[in-house]
Parts: sequence; C-alpha cells; structure tokens
Amino acid sequence: MLEVHSLTKRFGGLVAVSDVSLTVPEGSITGLIGPNGAGKTTLFTLVSGFQTPSAGRVLFCGEDITGRTPERLAVLGIARTFQIVQPFAGLSVLENIAVGAYLRFPHRADAMAHAGAVAERVGLTDLGRPAASLTVAGRKRLELARALATGPRLVLLDEVLAGLNPSEIRDIIPVIRAIRDAGVTILMIEHVMQAVMSLCEHVHVLANGRLIAAGTPAEVVGNPAVVEAYLGHGAAGRLQKGAAHG
Repeated sequence: MLEVHSLTKRFGGLVAVSDVSLTVPEGSITGLIGPNGAGKTTLFTLVSGFQTPSAGRVLFCGEDITGRTPERLAVLGIARTFQIVQPFAGLSVLENIAVGAYLRFPHRADAMAHAGAVAERVGLTDLGRPAASLTVAGRKRLELARALATGPRLVLLDEVLAGLNPSEIRDIIPVIRAIRDAGVTILMIEHVMQAVMSLCEHVHVLANGRLIAAGTPAEVVGNPAVVEAYLGHGAAGRLQKGAAHG
C-alpha cells in the first residue's frame, strides 16, 4: 500500500533522513523503531505531506504522492497521529472527533453520528466532557479517534502508547489490532517494544537517519546492529526470551 523509495530530508547541513526505502503491505501493522533522533517522526512528516523530501519518492497504492499537502492526502485516505496530543481544548470529546469526520460527512448530524461510532471503536465514553479534562490515556485514544474519523485506508501512529502505564498499554493493544482487522493499514512508531513484538508483522529500524535493519520482530531484536544502536543486550535478551515463550 505504501512504498518509500530512497527518501532523504536535509535541514541545512543536517541529514535527518538518508536514502530510506521501505514498504507497508496492505492490511498489515508495520513497526518503525529506533533511538530518539533517528529520523522516525521526520519520515512520518514526509509521508504525510507536512514536509517535502529533499530527494526520493512516496507512493500510495501505486500513485506518486511525493510532496502533496496533508489535506490532499487525507482525502486519498492517509491520516496520522502526533506524539504530543493537542486536542481542541474548548470543544467536547465528541466535537473533537467530529472535526475529522467532516472530511467525509459534510452535514453536522452525519459527522456527529460518525464521530460517536468512532469513539465507541476506540473505547471513549462520556463524549460531552471537555477534551481538556481527559487523562493522558484518554487523550491518546482521542488522538487515535480523530485520525480514524477521517476515514483513512492508512494511518500513521506516532508513539500512541507513549506515557501510558502497563495496564493502559494492555487495554489499547486490542483496539489497535481491531482497527487493522476492520481494514485500516497501520504504520506505527513505537518505543514500547513488547507492544511492537505483539502487534507488528514486520519492523523497520532507523538509526541516525538510515535504515539499519528490517524483518520480523524476532529477527530485528536478534540483529546485532539493532542491539548495538538501540535495544542494548539486556532488553534484546528479554524480548527474545519473551518471543520464544510466546
């Protein structure tokens, strides 16, 4: 569904993303991992149209979408979440979701009905409360709902599990899986490796702006370059043991 070919992004003398190529198969949950500053979010901004690459191409369902604006990509069916969740604080939870729903449902009643259905999918309740009053876990679900309300075929999740405690992570993993099962392809940036191991069929690893490894989660955590650049030996060993027992 998504093909990234030799994507590069330079900021002056800094190369944030360097000659990265990857694919995301339709119907998959694909992971993008790596240390802080590796270029993961920059790659998302290039794919989702918030920045234009210095070189390379992005294809969506075989169509070259390189450099198209986020609003044009939203119409095509690409949505993304953001690391730092910033809801419209003066609006209710339901109204926040409806903002995305208006892309496909121009009439208010239809948009609100769609927003309510999306809220149910992600486990949000008390939809009349102000979005500003939500907990961190609630805001993460709201961010996910706002992206889903646009009716995407591909959603880019940027650390949707960050800041959640273990039980909150455990609760949201089935929600993410159900989104994929409903026909939405997912590319996710994530540091919670247990979730990556559980959710993703394929993982790409970035370090210093370059792709250093790709494969199944088990293959990646056993890759010496990934252990050295990102996981460390202790974490890699624990993940490998978990995968063996799983």
